[in-house]
Amino acid sequence: MTAAGIAPAPVTPRVRPPLDPDFQPIALARRAMLEAARTDGRAVPVALALEQPGGAVDVRETLVIPAGRRGAALSRVLCERLAKAMLWSRGGSRLWVDGPADLVAGLRRHYAMTSVGRFDAATIGEAVYAVPLEVVAAPRAEFPTNRDAGSVLGGHLDGCRIGFDLGASDRKAAAVLDGRVVFSEEVAWDPARQADPQWHVDQIQDSLRRAAAHLPRVDAIGGSSAGIYVDSAVRVASLFRSVPPELFRSRVAGIFRELRVAWGGIPFVVINDGEVTALAGAMLAGVGGLLGIAMGSSEAAGYVRSDGRLTPWLNELAFVPIDVGAGAAIDDWSGDRGCGGQYLSQQATGRLLGPAGIEVADAMPLPERLIQLQQLMASGDERAARVYQTVGTYLGYALIEYHELYDFDHLLLLGRVTTGGGGQLIEERAIEVLRAEAPAIAAALTFHRVSERDKRHGQAVAAASLPSLAG
Repeated sequence: MTAAGIAPAPVTPRVRPPLDPDFQPIALARRAMLEAARTDGRAVPVALALEQPGGAVDVRETLVIPAGRRGAALSRVLCERLAKAMLWSRGGSRLWVDGPADLVAGLRRHYAMTSVGRFDAATIGEAVYAVPLEVVAAPRAEFPTNRDAGSVLGGHLDGCRIGFDLGASDRKAAAVLDGRVVFSEEVAWDPARQADPQWHVDQIQDSLRRAAAHLPRVDAIGGSSAGIYVDSAVRVASLFRSVPPELFRSRVAGIFRELRVAWGGIPFVVINDGEVTALAGAMLAGVGGLLGIAMGSSEAAGYVRSDGRLTPWLNELAFVPIDVGAGAAIDDWSGDRGCGGQYLSQQATGRLLGPAGIEVADAMPLPERLIQLQQLMASGDERAARVYQTVGTYLGYALIEYHELYDFDHLLLLGRVTTGGGGQLIEERAIEVLRAEAPAIAAALTFHRVSERDKRHGQAVAAASLPSLAG
């Protein structure tokens, strides 16, 4: 049960991406399938619940078309795509299913026998939660209760704090005194090539000590980093990709707990950088119900609830499907088709240069391709404009899908892909899509952008504000 090789009944987007005529937005495909299922008159209700070991539960309901009838196979593919969206947006180790027996069996085969399904099961179940992903067949009445557990992380500005961010090419640290940045520094580094965990510890400690020198004391430390973290434990992180697996398990997984001990056991919290970016945006804008999307080397995301609190969710939208076309772009890590990381990132802009008629050397890295695209855009090149319009179309349809997963009325756009005039085109095109396909979302949604200075300082304050001094 996988989207690969199954072409959906074509849907016709009201707004087409100029450079991708075969794009099939999953939001429209699901809308069409549900309409067909209801028209069929024999639609079968399906309920899915994803449960985290910590107790958070997300419940979704959909329909499938009875086996043997037209559209039945596609309805099951879309059900698997929904389960994947839940796995990567929410996270969990147990998937409860109330639906036809063939659907349950298909999901179990998918996670056990297909390369795409095994990737999802191994990464989300075993790597993140340290238990196998389990598919449980049960009636809806026996499902665990839908539980939207919020976090108390963030918004704590009292005292002397350090905030840090660990990126792929630099690490940042800031000293924050009662919510005011009194020192900030950015240091270049290359962690992905370093196999010795102690090197990572020493480098992070160096930044923390330099920030601490500007405070009378240190009451708490909060940080952000690319990857997946559970209770500040490292589960999946590209920064440590060169560390051998055994050393990763024995040393890297608990690296931030080790650092907390080194700092006398003070409150010390580390979470995904997308989460901190969203929190920073919400704090700067003074709003809640905010989804943050950063279009960089891949797609990063974070979410702040309407009450201003973070969630225990993964929010790894780079792996959430947004295209179900038979020729959808393939993710080079998971091997899956149509996932957001290939559409809302430098990978997307790099892939679209050829269709736009912009020639670049095959060996040119993606960041350099983006720079060339930005230069062409600044010169008024229509080919560059079509690249950004295509990405903006992707974003608009992705937002319709994301609105099924999150309750948000504010969107924060970040990342190098959104800089310059191209970013404005992306936003304008996304709004055009929403007005055409989802006018209620368009009317309620506010787009936010922040300056680079505000982003850097805001992220430092947001990271520093993660721990409560009480814990």
